[in-house]
Amino acid sequence: MFTAFGFPFIADHRSEALHRSASIPQADVRIQRRRPAACPVGIDSTPSSPRTSDGWHRSADPNQPIPVARREQAAQLDLDSAAVLGLRPPPTAAAEYTLGSSRHPDVPVRVHWPTAQRPAPAETGGLPVLIYFYGGAWTLAGIDWLGWDRSYRERAADAGVIVIAVDYSHAPEVQFPAQPEQGWTVLEWAHGAARELGGDPDRLAIGGASSGGNLAAAVTLMNRDRHQRPIRLQLLEAPALDLTLGHVDAGGVNKAIPDVILRQMAARLVTQYLGTDRGLRRHPYASPMLARSHAGLPPAVVWTAELDPLRGDGEAYVTTLTRAGVPAVGVRMIGQTHTSGGLRSVVPAAEHLHRDVVSTCVPSTHRRWTIRIRCAPRTTGYEPA
Repeated sequence: MFTAFGFPFIADHRSEALHRSASIPQADVRIQRRRPAACPVGIDSTPSSPRTSDGWHRSADPNQPIPVARREQAAQLDLDSAAVLGLRPPPTAAAEYTLGSSRHPDVPVRVHWPTAQRPAPAETGGLPVLIYFYGGAWTLAGIDWLGWDRSYRERAADAGVIVIAVDYSHAPEVQFPAQPEQGWTVLEWAHGAARELGGDPDRLAIGGASSGGNLAAAVTLMNRDRHQRPIRLQLLEAPALDLTLGHVDAGGVNKAIPDVILRQMAARLVTQYLGTDRGLRRHPYASPMLARSHAGLPPAVVWTAELDPLRGDGEAYVTTLTRAGVPAVGVRMIGQTHTSGGLRSVVPAAEHLHRDVVSTCVPSTHRRWTIRIRCAPRTTGYEPA
């Protein structure tokens, strides 16, 4: 789903009982009561200090404004879009856990299974597991948003995989490196808990959209540098991968928008996430594109949109991975924007994007994941070594 610097466009939502497993290893796990979807985590609906004229709520540090107004507007658009589109997610089983961390805030996750009933623990085999990071410019959105919730459920159901949705902390209240470290915590937990969840610890994938794509790519680097868990696949949708903004291009969006204006807007979001230390923009876990080496990373599929200023990030990353010997495929959605991938009911390309992602995620009969890319008019595919 192309969301993040924009907002998700989504479906109706039906609440259901959440189930907890009796024993999940590898983390401090406890059920957490979440705020209702109408008030996504991170929204401060009653700010105590004044807002600025541009809608940003100033915190104690004047360089770190909290985007209260933008969060409220985005959350309302999420609800309005659900009503307009009138779509309903499949009634899949789900459960919530909160994973403890000693150095960073605890991270909630929601596990989605492909069926209405949670599967039994898997002694052998098991379903593939996709860990996914939503998009929201590091500052808004969440797994409670109706658009993202629907997307997780539909992808789990249509691909026949377990989806673990990561509710990482928002900036600027919590800043880098907390978010990728939270992602690392989830990866370690997912690997250890996979059997209990009915999954296969040897078939893990990681994905994300926009800022979530940034975190997904960062976690694959962390995994290579640390424990090398068996991540078989990266799924990156309109990812932001170079926070120096070296690949941002406003020309593809609207010729009337000066490049300097778009860069100022993007730089403000980057500062919200990283803080004022400009050197962090080149840190490999902040800008995965700029890592010294990309050798040893999992195979990747990267979707970009023609009318998206982040198009250059994703397409350059495909080239970078390929040069490093990593199997990588790039798919550009012609005529699409950063957010139109969420409009499945009204945009044909969005439906094709969903089918591409699902086709890529569908588990093969082999132990490892097979990448299948549906590129009309023919299908191509390869088996990772």
